[in-house]
Amino acid sequence: MDNYQIRRELYDAKTLYDKFDPNDESSYADCYDSHVFADFVANGKRSRDLAVTLPRTLHDHSISDALYRFLKNWNPYNVVGVMGGHAMLRSDTTYRSVAHISKTLTEHGKLMVSGGGPGAMEATHFGAWMAGRSDAEFEEAWHMLLVAGTFREPGWLSSAFRVMERYPQTQYKSLGIPTWLYGHEPSTPFATHIAKYYDNSIREDTILTVTVGGIIFTPGSAGTIQEIFQEAAQDHYKTCDVASPMAFMGVDFFTKQIPVYPFLQDMLARGKYNHLLLSISDYPDDIVREILAFREENAVHIPDKFFK
Repeated sequence: MDNYQIRRELYDAKTLYDKFDPNDESSYADCYDSHVFADFVANGKRSRDLAVTLPRTLHDHSISDALYRFLKNWNPYNVVGVMGGHAMLRSDTTYRSVAHISKTLTEHGKLMVSGGGPGAMEATHFGAWMAGRSDAEFEEAWHMLLVAGTFREPGWLSSAFRVMERYPQTQYKSLGIPTWLYGHEPSTPFATHIAKYYDNSIREDTILTVTVGGIIFTPGSAGTIQEIFQEAAQDHYKTCDVASPMAFMGVDFFTKQIPVYPFLQDMLARGKYNHLLLSISDYPDDIVREILAFREENAVHIPDKFFK
């Protein structure tokens, strides 16, 4: 069994990008994360060989164990998720909005969670990384990232590391939950704690399950739409003993381009969905207020051992 299969602690940027040199982006090929992804592809993403699948299963089990040990230190109502597309440009106004929302919520004691990749996911962790910093510092850091708009452009990873070096973060935390199934999309190093899985289905369910404090949905494609309905089903059945806020950012996108919001409203009005806590806005301050308004005393009690 390869020595990377069992984890006692979550990953972070230092472990995934152990040999990365910001002055040489090709050095990613020498990194732990790159080697694991290459092995994953070489042995088959959908392998049926027990010698391949069993170590992966043991790895993912150990990651889940480490994840829930980490979350034991957090009130479940303070764990908030962001869902959105990996293709979102760093220069996009929505990217800045997501980052500002995440920064503000982190400063209010929330643990921000995402799928741990680029785009809206990176914006989540960039914002959390800049928590405690001034607006001027946020703007300078964001401009440092604009050398590469997406993860497909040279400088995407290097610029993130340069921001992290310029503005070290020692107080605030965030949690990324990526997967090697999409290993061609690098995990954002801005996440201070990274639970990286082989199995995407476990990863998807984990994100939706642990974010008791609410989920913010930003524009995305098929994956984001899937997550909306997964969360709606969880809330309808109160799978986690509570219905969490579903805050949508992007009125035109979610009512016209991909009109899931009016559909959910209609289903809720007709009793086809129950317990959904829906809101929608184009303004970051509105989203922040919706999340902060969700308080433990107004929600169904979650067992003390929810994260244990």
